[in-house]
Amino acid sequence: MEICQLSGHFFSGIPLQFNYRLRKSARTPRFLTYANGVSCYQTEKTGQDSQNRMFILGMGFVGQFFAEELRNEGWIVSGTCTSMKKRNELQERGLDVLLFDANQPEMGTMNTLKSYTHLLVSVPPIMGIGDPMLQHGELLRSTMIDGNLQWLCYLSSTSVYGDCGGACVDEDFLASPTNEMAKLRLVAEQGWLNLAHDVGIKAHVFRLGGIYGPGRSAVDTIIKQGPLSESQKRRVAKQFTSRVHVADICQALKACIRIELSRRIYNIVDDDPASRKEVFAYALDLVEKKWPSLVKEITSHERAEPFVQKTTLKATAIGHL
Repeated sequence: MEICQLSGHFFSGIPLQFNYRLRKSARTPRFLTYANGVSCYQTEKTGQDSQNRMFILGMGFVGQFFAEELRNEGWIVSGTCTSMKKRNELQERGLDVLLFDANQPEMGTMNTLKSYTHLLVSVPPIMGIGDPMLQHGELLRSTMIDGNLQWLCYLSSTSVYGDCGGACVDEDFLASPTNEMAKLRLVAEQGWLNLAHDVGIKAHVFRLGGIYGPGRSAVDTIIKQGPLSESQKRRVAKQFTSRVHVADICQALKACIRIELSRRIYNIVDDDPASRKEVFAYALDLVEKKWPSLVKEITSHERAEPFVQKTTLKATAIGHL
């Protein structure tokens, strides 16, 4: 286990400490306080900052958050998405986004990648195929060799550890995925690490816990009262899960860029595992305290989260916490 400590201003008034470790048992769940606007870079933009260029394969929830943070710090940032609708939405927010199909990468986009110094890979595997980019290994290899890439990070998942029966898990724990997607994740991890090694690029894998952040949290789920997605239904049965705020993922990424790390693989989690039931009970308590008039008791109702019983929200438009 390795600890990276970054200084900054936080709600608690203490430095943020990344404990790259996944635990699957805890007596009392504590919830990670996320650092608001903290950066491991100087806010003053320098000539060196302007030369940093980040390319993000897969502008999902984490990729968008990271892109906006880096842009605010003077980086040149571009990324990819797979639909014209999403591309237009992101461009309206000022992000530079290319329409890109990882199954059939266009040479124009691959040539664009050559001018970037850093690459974040946030593209999930595809069932029956695996990592779509790694299908084009020779094309990737030639692009990296001919380009300016210095750093690469692949975003994976702690699901690669499989069901550990409540045991404490860190990066030295043997990965033993049990479902097909997690198996494909593990293969993709090694594929990107091998590719980076072959072309002489520093590379890391971040295994992320359950991701939450603005608009994506237990509180938001309770407020929206929507039906459970298939992935949410699967997570209900898990005994313990470690989570991480998107802002802390971004801080870990920045630390990885700035600091020489001894490991290639890190678990990026809050180190305070809790059951989904506990998390939603805590979130419901926050909602009740914030908007007591919006919560009422009922005797039977199918909620978005079936384990939070006898409580629902009136159909009233409210903002996020």
